Amino acid sequence: MKLWGGRFTKPTNQLVDEYAASIRYDQKLAKYDIQGSMAHVAMLAETGILSEDDAAAITEGLHTVSEQIKNGEAELSEENEDIHMNVEKLLIEAVGPVGGKLHTGRSRNDQVALDMRLYLRETLVEISQLLLGVQQSLFQQAENNMETILPGYTHLQRAQPVLFAHHMMAYVFMFQRDIERLSDSWKRVNQSPLGAGALAGTTFPIDRELTADKLHFDGICENSLDAVSDRDFVVEFLSNASLIGAHLSRLCEELVQWSSAEFNFVELDDAFCTGSSMMPQKKNPDVAELVRGKTGRVYGNLIGMLTTLKGLPLAYNKDMQEDKEGMFDSAETLKGALALFAPMIETMHVKKESMYSSVRNDFSNATDLADYLVNKGMPFRESHAVVGNIVLHCINSGTYLLDLSLEELQSFSDLITEDIFEKLAPETVVNARDVAGGTAKNRVKEQLEKASELFDKTGAWIQAHEQKITLNN
Repeated sequence: MKLWGGRFTKPTNQLVDEYAASIRYDQKLAKYDIQGSMAHVAMLAETGILSEDDAAAITEGLHTVSEQIKNGEAELSEENEDIHMNVEKLLIEAVGPVGGKLHTGRSRNDQVALDMRLYLRETLVEISQLLLGVQQSLFQQAENNMETILPGYTHLQRAQPVLFAHHMMAYVFMFQRDIERLSDSWKRVNQSPLGAGALAGTTFPIDRELTADKLHFDGICENSLDAVSDRDFVVEFLSNASLIGAHLSRLCEELVQWSSAEFNFVELDDAFCTGSSMMPQKKNPDVAELVRGKTGRVYGNLIGMLTTLKGLPLAYNKDMQEDKEGMFDSAETLKGALALFAPMIETMHVKKESMYSSVRNDFSNATDLADYLVNKGMPFRESHAVVGNIVLHCINSGTYLLDLSLEELQSFSDLITEDIFEKLAPETVVNARDVAGGTAKNRVKEQLEKASELFDKTGAWIQAHEQKITLNN
């Protein structure tokens, strides 16, 4: 007989048990389910709903169940459907009928919403910590490459030279936004739904604020219908996870390109590459490619969750059982990728000479020649045309701007003088972008200083919120 089977006259079809059971994946919530149950039973005792003796017996039994699950001694069955019913069944086996009093004043509807919030808030901190590690590896590469110049691109065409440090810092700030989105979502995740019951609350004189306080929530979900049916916090996490995946994938694409013979800008450490079963010369950037590929499954989890929710009436519906696998998968996918990413970036060899050679043999300094003529009094649109003609001449003759003699340059405009060669040098071109956020060396130093401050704030946020989680554990 199932724990809810009092009004049923026949057992559930075995195929239904197999199809509807969620214990295969929601056993990940065991720790959080027991945390919530501990707080719930303590509240029941403090409000006089349960006797102290009953509460003590249940609490001791929950500790026993927790150890059984941790040690792999507990038998979790599909017949008991989910982690909540499995824990309760194990509890009753451990302490007898008194274990059945644990569920007083709550439903699996508010219970599962609670467990997911406890899981997610821990996940937010873990992923933030991993993102900080990736940021710090990028920061280290930036510090080590303050003199390294590479071509900057738009449309994957050479555009203007930039410091490699500047390029790395772009991703530092990209991932900073990801951390800020995760930290901001904490306040929406960290609200307790426990006490909402199945949908309408409970007739028992429970104290929802007390339970929330014991679990170190910031407050309670204010409406019982919303408390059990809300999965906005899951969608928000999956959305944030998708953006993190997008940012990782963009960097992966650059690493794949840069490590090719055509670019030859970086070499990834052997520990993060694989070979070919047929071609002995191959060194493939498989980690970067796999992270790029796994981004698609993170996107898929977001779309799946949104699709599940789009037609659901209030309050809880069985469809919402589909809320967990995608959440778990995205969290584990991201954590795996981020754990690999930091050491992969940290050990990456930057081919400075190859980057600089590319900058010397392109037209990425053409804009500076146009600006030079503007500073000499020529209207920009006219200077744009003049430089376009010079570039065309170079293309036809197989040369670049710095290969031309002063006489050749002056044949296009007599405003050009000897100082043009210094103006078009890659170092000058880079440092000429001396505006806030620009690629000039002193501006990149400012970005490094700003990032250091942000790292300190992120570290403090992680530490403070880890303490809340540790108190529950």
